[in-house]
Amino acid sequence: MFANPFTDEELGNRLETVRAAMAERRLDMVLLSTPENIFYLTGLDHWGYFAPHLLVVPPEGEMVLITRQMERVSIERQVRNALFQGHADNETAADLAVRFLKDSLVAKDRSRAVLKAVVAEIEEQSDGAMRIGVETWSSGHSYGFGHALRESLSDVHWVDITGLVDELRLVKSPAEQALMRKAAAISDAAAAAAIDAINDGAAERDVVAECHATMIRAGGEVPGFGPFIRPGPRLGEEHATWGNDTYRAGEPVFIELSGCVSRYHAPLGRLVHVGSIREEDARMAEVAGQAFDAVLGALRHGTRACDVYAAWQAVVDEAGLAHHRRHHCGYCVGIGFPPSWTGGNRVTGLRHDSDLEIHEGMTFHILSWLMGTGKGDFFVSNAVLLGPGGAEVLTKTPLGPTVKE
Repeated sequence: MFANPFTDEELGNRLETVRAAMAERRLDMVLLSTPENIFYLTGLDHWGYFAPHLLVVPPEGEMVLITRQMERVSIERQVRNALFQGHADNETAADLAVRFLKDSLVAKDRSRAVLKAVVAEIEEQSDGAMRIGVETWSSGHSYGFGHALRESLSDVHWVDITGLVDELRLVKSPAEQALMRKAAAISDAAAAAAIDAINDGAAERDVVAECHATMIRAGGEVPGFGPFIRPGPRLGEEHATWGNDTYRAGEPVFIELSGCVSRYHAPLGRLVHVGSIREEDARMAEVAGQAFDAVLGALRHGTRACDVYAAWQAVVDEAGLAHHRRHHCGYCVGIGFPPSWTGGNRVTGLRHDSDLEIHEGMTFHILSWLMGTGKGDFFVSNAVLLGPGGAEVLTKTPLGPTVKE
């Protein structure tokens, strides 16, 4: 959260790919508002995304980033491939965006070149209306923001491009894969610290404090989520974390966390048992491991997400757990801003009904979740990269069962 991690060549290649997708959809301009997508194209990494950001992507020339004026210094230091337009706090990003589009970037010479290219394409259209793509399903595109744009700019064809850049982000470049590996090493260090701190009578807050401190000292930055560390009786509280209690012998402790390096995440999950583990849970740990390995074997270039899920479910069924179904056995992961490491406001999961095609270079958080089966409980998860030689598990923390005396 202090430096742009990408080379000009890396950013340039991404922009070219986005513009190729724009050309396929006959778009004259794209307005991006998803923090992860703005970061992907510019490298802007800060907490200012709580306020609307709008990245204007023309068919050629420099992009323009619109947000609060007070973000000027961060943007000038981090962003090398976009002009900056800032608004005061007595107006909104939509106000400035409308002026920007209406005035056609007349303030800067380089922007005039962009305008001429856009106008030339507009004049070729029979109705003379500009086709502008917007992410209607985005944390940065509120109802009020979208309404202001549409009401103020009537002679425009608005096109929903939700997912256009998100899909391009699924396959990671070598530079991105290197960041994922660094994040995975921090995940392992943080998990080791948390596991070491867990014992009978350990305070929940002390455990997570050790985890957080280790994560930061190992080179990590603020992750999109968590860490989620909580006792077994509170396992069903999805996306909840530590409380004010202590851990007790005979109870499991749920751990799910991710290191973060330059906004890239490599999550892992473990179940730690305090004092002892039930025999049925130990047996379920074996099944969870086998099902996890089945997913690794099924992750191949060109296969579909539903086939990967089917491989996981087949192991579960064979173990006598045909009644147990999950909404997915993992999901794509990489760039993430708070409040999530999933890459935005949707989850691209390995579901039973997904036709998502798997490609080399994709990274996943693979979960083998066998909790609430009625025949024992266990789960394990890891960050996984699909490389040229197959699935590579990036996080190295032992799978368990882990019993802390």
